[in-house]
Amino acid sequence: MPSLHKVTRWLQPSCIVAGPITAVDPQALWRRGIRGLVLDVDRTLAPRRQLVLPETVRSWVARVRRQFKVYLLSNNLSRRRIAWVAKELDLPYCLAARKPSRSSLRQVLKTINLPPAQVAMVGDRLFTDVLAGNRMGMMSLLVQPIDPDGRPSRQDRLYRLELRLLKALGLPTTADG
Repeated sequence: MPSLHKVTRWLQPSCIVAGPITAVDPQALWRRGIRGLVLDVDRTLAPRRQLVLPETVRSWVARVRRQFKVYLLSNNLSRRRIAWVAKELDLPYCLAARKPSRSSLRQVLKTINLPPAQVAMVGDRLFTDVLAGNRMGMMSLLVQPIDPDGRPSRQDRLYRLELRLLKALGLPTTADG
């Protein structure tokens, strides 16, 4: 059984982003040696249960894919939904990933041919995205869930609960570099 220290280390994002995925600065990641991005889909790129991709997300992804190797990794079981997002963004994808399990992430890293230290896992959930990325030795970025208009969702109770958990564990909960 992992120690409490190890568990809290696994839950601490490398970076808490003050906003949705579009607030992530690709140049800052590049300067830190990041060359690949593994992106969560639901609530990170697209609002929950909607086949909507905000224009801000489309343009952000178009910009980062010119510089980084980008891969979609989702726990969602809906091939229709995840394949639609992947097609719209012209990106490879893996669905039913079972994050925080590392098996799908290992496969993604093999596919994009980068070591974990050069890849960032970007998502809106501590217990799936952040935990999976940290367990693999990747940079982990916690972003705010997204609304259909591309702005941060104000309705996401689970996100707020996870931030309260970080605070209760004595970990930083504000946006950082």
